[in-house]
Amino acid sequence: MVSRSYSNLLDLTSGDSPTFGRGGRKLSRVATVAGVLSELDDESRSNASDAPSSVTQERMIIVGNQLPLRSHRRNDGEEGWNFSWDEDSLLLQLKDGLGEDVEVLYVGSLKEEIEPSQQDDVAQTLLETFKCVPAFIPPELFSKFYHGFCKQHLWPLFHYMLPLSPDLGGRFDRSLWQAYVSVNKIFADKVMEVINPDDDFVWVHDYHLMVLPTFLRKRFNRVKLGFFLHSPFPSSEIYRTLPVRDEILRALLNSDLIGFHTFDYARHFLSCCSRMLGISYQSKRGYIGLEYYGRTVSIKILPVGIHMVQLQSVLDLPETETRVAELRDKFHGQTVLLGVDDMDIFKGISLKLLAFELLLSQHPDQRGKLVLVQIANPARGRGKDVQEVQAETYATVKRINQKFGRTGYEPVILVDKPLQFYERIAYYAVAECCLVTAVRDGMNLIPYEYVICRQGTEKLDATLGLNPTAPKKSMLVVSEFIGCSPSLSGAIRVNPWNIDAVSEAMDSALIVSEAEKQMRHEKHYKYVCTHDVAYWALSFLQDLERACRDHVRRRCWGIGFGLGFRVVALDPSFRKLSVEHIVSAYKRTKHRAILLDYDGTMIVRNSISKGPNAEVISILNNLCRDPKNIVFIVSGKDTKTLTQWFSSCETLGLAAEHGYFVRPNHDAKWETCVAVVDFYWKQIAEPVMSLYTETTDGSFIDSKESTLVWNYQYADPDFGSCQAKELLDHLESVLANEPVTVKSGQNIVEVKPQGVNKGLVAERLLETMQKKGTVPDFVLCIGDDRSDEDMFEVIMSAVASASLSPVAEVFACTVGQKPSKAKYYLEDTTEILRMLQGLASASEHSAKHVSISPQRVIIDRE
Repeated sequence: MVSRSYSNLLDLTSGDSPTFGRGGRKLSRVATVAGVLSELDDESRSNASDAPSSVTQERMIIVGNQLPLRSHRRNDGEEGWNFSWDEDSLLLQLKDGLGEDVEVLYVGSLKEEIEPSQQDDVAQTLLETFKCVPAFIPPELFSKFYHGFCKQHLWPLFHYMLPLSPDLGGRFDRSLWQAYVSVNKIFADKVMEVINPDDDFVWVHDYHLMVLPTFLRKRFNRVKLGFFLHSPFPSSEIYRTLPVRDEILRALLNSDLIGFHTFDYARHFLSCCSRMLGISYQSKRGYIGLEYYGRTVSIKILPVGIHMVQLQSVLDLPETETRVAELRDKFHGQTVLLGVDDMDIFKGISLKLLAFELLLSQHPDQRGKLVLVQIANPARGRGKDVQEVQAETYATVKRINQKFGRTGYEPVILVDKPLQFYERIAYYAVAECCLVTAVRDGMNLIPYEYVICRQGTEKLDATLGLNPTAPKKSMLVVSEFIGCSPSLSGAIRVNPWNIDAVSEAMDSALIVSEAEKQMRHEKHYKYVCTHDVAYWALSFLQDLERACRDHVRRRCWGIGFGLGFRVVALDPSFRKLSVEHIVSAYKRTKHRAILLDYDGTMIVRNSISKGPNAEVISILNNLCRDPKNIVFIVSGKDTKTLTQWFSSCETLGLAAEHGYFVRPNHDAKWETCVAVVDFYWKQIAEPVMSLYTETTDGSFIDSKESTLVWNYQYADPDFGSCQAKELLDHLESVLANEPVTVKSGQNIVEVKPQGVNKGLVAERLLETMQKKGTVPDFVLCIGDDRSDEDMFEVIMSAVASASLSPVAEVFACTVGQKPSKAKYYLEDTTEILRMLQGLASASEHSAKHVSISPQRVIIDRE
C-alpha cells in the first residue's frame, strides 16, 4: 500500500491536499512500496539506494517549539531584525555533546512575530548565518496552539491537573486540537525542506510537537527519529482522560527512540501503551523496547544536565564577583535560604512560604538570623491561575514580614523582577541551602546550578572569605515530585504538600554538621559534573544510532490514515503470505500436511464465543475431504473440549494440551505422545497457583489432564503481568527437581511435563506420512503465539532432512508481524480464514474436475 504523506486529520476533513515546501525546489518524494525507498530529485532524477550514504559528516536536525535565538528589531532606522544565539537555550547547549563532526540544523519558531513581507529574507539570513530554519506560524493559529492546546490542555494534564471544571483548564476544545495538529504539520513541512532522509537524524523536543513524528514517518518511512519529553508523563489514570490519547500515543510510537527524564515518566508511558493500545514492552540487555508493527521503539531514561562551560564562564565574570560581595555585606550575620521558581501553580512557592512561616513560629531563636530569598521568574503561561498564584504569594510574603520582621530585618525577600544570569548565580553562592518545593516538575535544573555555584572559584572564595583548599558544602531540600530528585541522593526529599515536613527539613538542613554538608555536596558535585548536558546529548545520539541501525535492511509499508498512520517494518526474509502463491503451490502438490493452531488463529483470541463457528467447520471439512490432505488442529485445549467442538469433522486430526494427546480422526482413540508415569507434581503446583488466584482478581486456574495453566487475561494488565512474573519464579523454585517445564505465555503461566510441545505433533505427522510412503511435498503450519514456535522449528528443520520431498513447498506462517521462526505472516484471523478458504475452494474445484472427466469422455465417443 502506498502511503500519502500529506494525509492528516485536517486534510481529510477539508478535502484539500496541502503542498510541501514554501517556494524553492520541489521536495523529494518517497514511495512506500515494499523493499523500495527511492528519492527523485527534479534536477538529477537520480535514485537513492538503501545502502548507507557516502557522506562522512553526520547531520542532526533539532526540532523544538522555539529556535535557540534572541531577536530584536534594528535600531539604526533601517527595517529588519537582528539575531543572536540564546546561550540559555537547551537546544543550543546540547550541541556541545554531539561532537565537531556532527552538523546541527535547527527547526523552530521565533519568539517575535515577523511580518509576511520580511519572512523570506529572515529565513534566508537565519539559514545562512545560524543554520536555523524558522517556522512562521500565523499569530491566531499560534495562540490556539500554544496558549490554547499546549498550555490549557497538555501542560495541566501532564502535571496531574484534571479539567474538572471550566476554571481548571477548561473543557476539551477540538478546534485547539486541530490547531495543534496544524502547527505540527507546519513544523514537519519545514523539516522536509532540508532533510536528507537517508543520512540525517531528527531529534524532536517536548510536548509541543508530539504528533510531528507521524508526519515525518509518513513522508519518509525510514527516517531516523528521536523524541524527548521534557515534562512529566502522567499515570495512565490521568492520561486516559485526554480525548485524543490514542492519537498522541501512536504519533510518539512513530519515533525510533523516546526519551524521558525519569523511570517513573517512562513507566507511565509504557503503562498507557499497554492499557490503551495493548502494546507491551520488553527489556533486553538493559534496553527497554516496544514492538510496534515490526519496528522496535526504544525507550531512553536519562535526566538532562546543565551546561558546565557556560556556568563556569559566568562564575568567572567580574560582575558576578561584585554582586556576590554586595550580597555578602547585605546578609552579613544571617543565614540565607534560597528559592528560584517560575511564578506558576506547579512550583509550590506558597507551600514553601507557609513552611518558612511555620519554621519561624516554632523556632523564635531563628528570627533575625534566617532569611528566605525567593526569586520568582515571570510565568511562561498566562491566565487566571497565574494571577491567583501571584496574589497569594504577595499576600503571604507581606504577612510573614509584618509578623516577624523588624527594623533592619526582612524575613522574606521576594525578587519578582527579571534577573541577569550572573545575579542569580551570586544568590546561589551566598545561600546556605536551596529549596525546591514544586508540586510537579519535569526536571528542574536549579539544584544542579546551585551545587556548581557552591563549589565556587578562587575569586569567589576570596570574596566570601573561604579557604580555597577547604572542602565545599551545600544543602538541598527538594520535592520528591520533580525529575531531578532521584539523581540527588544526598538531598533532603520532602512531600511539598506536608507543610510540617518541609519546615522540619529546612531546620534539619541548618543543623546538619559541617562534615555531612561537605559529604553531601561532594556526592552531588561529582554527579552534576559528569552528567552535564553534553553527556546527555551524546548518550541520546548514541542510543538513536543504535535504534536506527537496522533501518536500511528493513522492508517497509505505510498503512493507516491521518494520525493512525504507522509503518510496518519487516525483516527481508519475513514477508506476507500471498494467497495466490500458496494456492498455486497447493494445486501443484499431491501429499499435503496442514497444521493449524486454534486460539488466535482459527478464532479471535479472547472472543466471547470460544467454539468454532460454521465458517471454520465448513473450511476444515472441505480441506479434510481432499484425499491429498492430512489436516490437524493443534491446540492447548483439553480432549473433551476439542472432541465436542469438532464432532462434525470426521477426518480431522486433533492434538490436545499442546501435543500431549493426539487423535488422527474422529473414530480413533486419543493417544499420548509422551509417556508420563505420574502427575504428583500437580499437588505442589496447584496450591501455589491458588494462592496467586486468590490475590489476583480476574485470574483463574485451568486444570487439564497433563498441564496446569494460570490465566490472568481478565485481570488488571499491569498487576496481572507483575503477578505472573512472581508466580513464574515461585513455581520454578518449588518445581526445580520435578520433570516439568514452567513457561509463561500470552496472559498465562503454564506447567507441563518435560518434552511436551506442539513440535511433537509436527514430528509425528511427518514421520507417519513418510512411513506410509507419502512424503509431504506441501506443508502449511499456522500459529499465533510462543507455543507454536516449536512447530515452526520442526518443519523448517525438516526441509534439510529426508522427511520432506526435495521439492516440498513449506509455509510456516505466524499471525501478525512479530519476531518468529516462521518465514511468513498474515495480519489476523480474517486473513487466515480467507487464505484457507482459497485452499478449500481449490480442492473443491479439483474434485469437481475429476468427477466430470469420465462424462466428457463418453460424450466424445457418442
